[in-house]
Amino acid sequence: MIITKEQKEQISRAFSQYAEGYDMTDPKIRLKAEHTYKVAALAQRIAEAVDPENAGMAWLSGMLHDIGRFEQVRRYHTFIDADSVNHAEFGADLLFQNHLIDMLLKGFTLSDSDLRLLERSIRCHNMYRLPEGLSDRETSSCQILRDADKIDILRVIGDTPLEDIYGLSTEKLRTAPVSEEVKSCFCKKTSVLRSLKRTPIDHLVGHICLIFDLAYPVSREIIAEQGYLLRLLSFPSDNPDTRAWFEYMRSHITL
Repeated sequence: MIITKEQKEQISRAFSQYAEGYDMTDPKIRLKAEHTYKVAALAQRIAEAVDPENAGMAWLSGMLHDIGRFEQVRRYHTFIDADSVNHAEFGADLLFQNHLIDMLLKGFTLSDSDLRLLERSIRCHNMYRLPEGLSDRETSSCQILRDADKIDILRVIGDTPLEDIYGLSTEKLRTAPVSEEVKSCFCKKTSVLRSLKRTPIDHLVGHICLIFDLAYPVSREIIAEQGYLLRLLSFPSDNPDTRAWFEYMRSHITL
């Protein structure tokens, strides 16, 4: 699917108008607006390398993937899905059941198959694993969006004080150990389930482990060129065991 420059500008304006309906002085809202544009650009870049015919759909999925976050913050004052709603499902419902997509894509027509693909990509973007039974096109679309999202999550974590990200004091972060279950995930090169994260620093290791779920070499190339992973791996722990663990991770990660 091809989206012209003019259509992108129109959709970007519609998204901006929607986001401005929320409290733009709230750091959470500003963060999600910036994240949206970053993920859209990353998704297009990845798609151009692995699935050029769907580069337009990849950009569009990036623009809409976190639309549920804005209303999530207004209603629940949190990004933690476990304490509120599954933001991917919530956003897909707003778009396709409450017809928010008609406003965001006003004057821009998608085929039924493209609409189904877009909905599937948005609903699946935060899943631990993709569901079975997806078509090749669905799998590609989902993986592109998921890679783009993970890449920019590393940027967000790298650019934002960890105290703000995790809602903890510097002392708690710097003295925390890493759970053995979380260490095991790293050694197995798998992402970390939320239920396994028991200490403050487990969350940081969990974010580092996002790289193990990347589907495409170009995604790893982007992470290497951006440098945020190295910044996370350089966390200055005051806990000797945690410091040794981060040294271990730095020596065993390859992109």
